[in-house]
Formats: sequence, structure tokens, C-alpha cells
Amino acid sequence: MKILLAVDGSDYTNRMLSYLLSHKEWANAGHAFTAFHAVMPVPHRAAAFAGPDLVHGYYEDDARMVLEPVRAWFAGHDIQARFEHRIGHPATEIAAFAQAGKFDLLVMGSHGHGTLANLVLGSVATKVLAACTVPVLLVR
Repeated sequence: MKILLAVDGSDYTNRMLSYLLSHKEWANAGHAFTAFHAVMPVPHRAAAFAGPDLVHGYYEDDARMVLEPVRAWFAGHDIQARFEHRIGHPATEIAAFAQAGKFDLLVMGSHGHGTLANLVLGSVATKVLAACTVPVLLVR
């Protein structure tokens, strides 16, 4: 089974990874895992002011800060995985990546950035559920 794990570096990402490990049917070697992180884009005016090198560095640093602990978690449990990131709104990027990659299942935490950000941005999980045709497993 091809499984996409949407990660954002929050406690909910850690809970999702713990959930996978506690359910041997998910953590066995028969699955192909891809950990995916969507980096929020820098607003256009800020990007123009900062310049392309600084903005590119920000995107790479953000992805590295989120994906490196996940990479270490997989390595520590002897589970093979791919790691990908894209720049864009998380809900849009997660749903598009899941569908384009023809994943069998998308696993993600039910909360990420917190209540205040959800109030402003809306729930990423809710938007993914609305936009994605791939089955989604939400872990709280």
C-alpha cells in the first residue's frame, strides 16, 4: 500500500507517527511511505523585498526543520520512506500531491498549527477532506 503522511512538525505529527508504530499493520515493511510537508508561501510583497535567495533559503530551512525529525524517526525504526515538500497552501498541496501520486491512503494529524491559526486559515484537515479523493485517516 502507498501511504502518504502529511507532516507539519506539530505534536499532532508526533501522535500520528506514534499511532503508526503502535499499529503493526501500518508500520510493517509491506507499505511504501512518503512523508510530505507543505511550506506556506511567503507573501508576494515580502518575497519581492527579501529577494529570491533569502526566500528559497527560508523554504528549504522550513522543510528541513519539519522533515529531519521525521526522517530520524523512520531511520530509528528501520522503516524506509521518501521525503517530499512543496510550496503552497498545505491543504491544496497535500490533496494535489496525494492524488497525483496515486496514494492508497493519506494519514495526517487532525490539528497542526493550533486554534488561532485554524480560525484565520481554516482547518487544513477539513479542507483536505473536502478536496481529496484519496481515503484519509485523521489521527488526533
